[in-house]
Amino acid sequence: MIVLVLGLVAVLGGTLVPVLGVPLFAVAGGVLLSTRTRPGPRTLDLAKGPILKASVVLLGAQLSLGEVVSVGAGSLPVMLGTLAVCLGLAWLVGRALGVPGDLRTLIGVGTGICGASAIAAVTPAIKARSGDVAYAISTIFLFNVAAVVVFPPLGHLLGLSQEAFGLFAGTAVNDTSAVVAAATGYGPEAAEHAVVVKLVRTLMIVPVVMVLARRHDGGRKSLVPWFLIAFVLMSGLHTAGLVPAAVQPALRWLAVLCVAVALAAVGLSTDVPALKKAGARPLLLGLVLWIAVAATSLGLQQLA
Repeated sequence: MIVLVLGLVAVLGGTLVPVLGVPLFAVAGGVLLSTRTRPGPRTLDLAKGPILKASVVLLGAQLSLGEVVSVGAGSLPVMLGTLAVCLGLAWLVGRALGVPGDLRTLIGVGTGICGASAIAAVTPAIKARSGDVAYAISTIFLFNVAAVVVFPPLGHLLGLSQEAFGLFAGTAVNDTSAVVAAATGYGPEAAEHAVVVKLVRTLMIVPVVMVLARRHDGGRKSLVPWFLIAFVLMSGLHTAGLVPAAVQPALRWLAVLCVAVALAAVGLSTDVPALKKAGARPLLLGLVLWIAVAATSLGLQQLA
């Protein structure tokens, strides 16, 4: 009940303040409450395991594979380039800063792909600790807010067109709510293009989780986790028009609730003293990756 209530409160908070987002409310609420009470390990494991994986599957119901084609080949080099730079720097800079492997992986995929959704997909694949997940979500949130404030004026300063800014926001901002907020501040055409780019960027979850899952298990288990297969199948059903339009809002809300419940459990499981001990180095890594992704997105557009 505690985890469910925290999840519902997080959904309400994220709806009222979309720039902050559901994941931040869920993790922050769990961390704050963890010092006073904590549900049993079976409840927390259920929320951080099957419910978290279910949220990834439900995410597929929002993704139409046909939209991948509509974005056009011109957008893919920018998306792939920013992802490659982000993951490469996460490994190099993270190691140089002494950031633990799982934490730099979570910050890397969160910055390079799609924020909390990517972190949620990667967490069960690498069996990340709750403290690492909480720190990664907080880092992503900080730079989401910075992007909403900084990117629109930067776009005007650089003279970006509506479509160019949409591609910039779709590849350089993390969570969907922040992408919409940043692009809407630039113009309606930018917002529309940014959302499509962001949806296509979400597909990058598939190969990244496949590789990370195989590396974590030493190649002993199946190459593709079951929830990732279900994610692609759900996307296929949506693309084929087999997910009725009437139920899509309910599925979207259920996906958000599952994420909120899972991340509330992550917050409740967090070792707060260990989180403080991590210091500012992971945050510095997030800053480096945020700047690098933004610069790469703009640079590749200029080269195209």
